Amino acid sequence: MRKTFYFIILFTSFSFAQLLSPKLILQQEEYDFGDIKQGEKVSHTFVLTNGGGDLLKIEQVRPSCGCTAALPEKTELAPGESTNLSVTFNSAGRFGKQKKIVRIKSNDPDRLEAMLTIKANVILPDSDKTSYPKLNFFETEHNFGTVNEGKVVEYIFGFENNGNAQLKIKDVKTSCGCTAALVSSKLVEPGDKGTLKVELDTSNIKGKMSRTVSVNSNDPKDPVKILTVYAQVQ
Repeated sequence: MRKTFYFIILFTSFSFAQLLSPKLILQQEEYDFGDIKQGEKVSHTFVLTNGGGDLLKIEQVRPSCGCTAALPEKTELAPGESTNLSVTFNSAGRFGKQKKIVRIKSNDPDRLEAMLTIKANVILPDSDKTSYPKLNFFETEHNFGTVNEGKVVEYIFGFENNGNAQLKIKDVKTSCGCTAALVSSKLVEPGDKGTLKVELDTSNIKGKMSRTVSVNSNDPKDPVKILTVYAQVQ
């Protein structure tokens, strides 16, 4: 009976202490802005509530990147009190799907750090739809067919800048040392064409093989193009 009595007292004390503690409640933890135009600043207001029995202190609000700002109206909430937290996302220089996190640090003993999430899909403004480069390869695959082992074979891929801004080839990477790639020019004006020569060394290789070349450019819609070459080495 005595042990049971002590247990009841301890449990009651623990529950009472929990009721007296501050408790951060996020009425909404995620918001999706949907499609927004590049350069737009969009904001959403999240509501923070103190669902506990003691003063809640918002100690820190930290966005995951400089493109996001977050500011609460109040940093101390009495029991039952709420405040607005405005989160602003700046889409300048961004393109495509975005996901940003805002971390909230408080004195809630059960939730020292809470997280809010905002999402958006950044699209180019209608007036700028053609004011960006567009890398277009006329073909993205080539099969050398049957090749004798030890032979070095090459193929030239052609490409064109179909956009209305200068195309920049930032990087060209091959999947292995047996493949080399050389681009004719790293800067291609709108409407101009270029070539990418790919060499494949079949030394010490037998049977079917395939290798890839990754082309990284400033094309905002499709920044990485993958070219593939095949061979049957005998």
